[in-house]
Amino acid sequence: MSKKDYTELAKDIIAHVGGKENIVGLKHCVTRLRFNLKDETKADDDYLKARDGVVTVVKAGGQYQVVIGNHVPDVYADVQKVAGITGDGSLDIDEGDAPKGNLFDQFIALVSGLFQPMLGALSATGMIKGVVALMVAFGVPKTDGAYVVLNAVGDGFFQFLPIILAYNAANRFKMNKFTAMALSFALVYPNIAASFTADKPLYTLFAGSIIESPVYATFLGLPIIFPSSSYLQTVLPIILAVYAGSKIEAFFSKIIPDVVKVFIVPFFTLIIAAPLAFIVIGPLMTWASDLVGAGFQAVYDFNPIIYGFVLGAAWQVLVMFGLHWGLVPIAILDMATHGQSTFLVATVSICFAQAGSLLNIMIRTKESKVKQLAVPAFISALFGVTEPAIYGITLPMRTPFIVTCIVGAIFGAYQSFFDVTGYVMGGMGLFAFPSYIAPNGNITSMIHYGVAVVGSLILGFVLTQFVKIPKLYDK
Repeated sequence: MSKKDYTELAKDIIAHVGGKENIVGLKHCVTRLRFNLKDETKADDDYLKARDGVVTVVKAGGQYQVVIGNHVPDVYADVQKVAGITGDGSLDIDEGDAPKGNLFDQFIALVSGLFQPMLGALSATGMIKGVVALMVAFGVPKTDGAYVVLNAVGDGFFQFLPIILAYNAANRFKMNKFTAMALSFALVYPNIAASFTADKPLYTLFAGSIIESPVYATFLGLPIIFPSSSYLQTVLPIILAVYAGSKIEAFFSKIIPDVVKVFIVPFFTLIIAAPLAFIVIGPLMTWASDLVGAGFQAVYDFNPIIYGFVLGAAWQVLVMFGLHWGLVPIAILDMATHGQSTFLVATVSICFAQAGSLLNIMIRTKESKVKQLAVPAFISALFGVTEPAIYGITLPMRTPFIVTCIVGAIFGAYQSFFDVTGYVMGGMGLFAFPSYIAPNGNITSMIHYGVAVVGSLILGFVLTQFVKIPKLYDK
């Protein structure tokens, strides 16, 4: 199917924003053309609002925004062509996109905005991870070439997510994209974790406390505390690092002479921001994760059912902040020590709450783009990969995300009450069932896991029926 021609619409928009000579700059977000005009009084608001193909006109953040809808990339391309404007066509993740509400609302808008440009690829790779899981289920060895290639495609996107987030965060925080990516390359540099571990640490910070931190290397005498889980697959550390880097870059851009700015500004930005990420931002996130782990361990020791309820409710939020890594080592140690574990069982059926909520959204939404995104996100969720669902649909919509947390709490408590036990750490989603078969063949835990799976799917769907499905794109 050929792309629709928006040349006439593009010509009309250009003419009624004051002509191409009145356009200083142009970008686009998910639904809007964002013009920077020399003189906004030359734009004909009333004509554009009434024009077929234009939803409305908004003036915000010093920009003249023409709301088009989810086909805005095609209109943008034709406006570029007609007006002779050059550009990379990337999304403008602008401050004007964020709500002016509380900090939580702003955080959701920030994270959702950073994930929106990559949702197609994120959903596709999530589905590929499902295909890989199917291959394993059907006995394809992990040494098989097809498995190796597809696993690299599916898993690679998630492993190196900080690099993609760095690019998008650079758009959001007005930082040079390649400088931001250089910062992310440092955080996920191959084998860097091995450089910060040894048989014996140089010394230990906060010995005997919850945040006890062995130090194996230093930067000019300052301790480097590197997480055992590394920065692969993480979200918040790189976002904070790019935010800090954008401030450093802006400072040096003001004081460095233009003649050497092109390489001196990135030099000073990276030489300050990278150590800051390793010495301050990273350790703070690691300590926060350790505190979360200790807190949940205390709740578990007090009452496993309360623990399952709280963890089921909070798991998706913990993953968003990267704080779940405080719990994963405890579960691994528990499994290694006892050959079984109940520590993270409360989290394993949450993906089906997302799937149920998505199914309801697919049926009820009037937005074609949401339907398009929901289908691959639904499939990914069934295989335990919920990032496309969370960042692409339920989190931006707010209430469906809250619904999935409620469902997670209910079935987290259910699984803890029946002492559902995992005997293998491996499969996710539909392929987690074999993990709950005891070595002696007892399938009690697997049956309860199945109840949680079906229950989460149904309850996620039913509870979503009682909440409003807001518009994401056709605003």
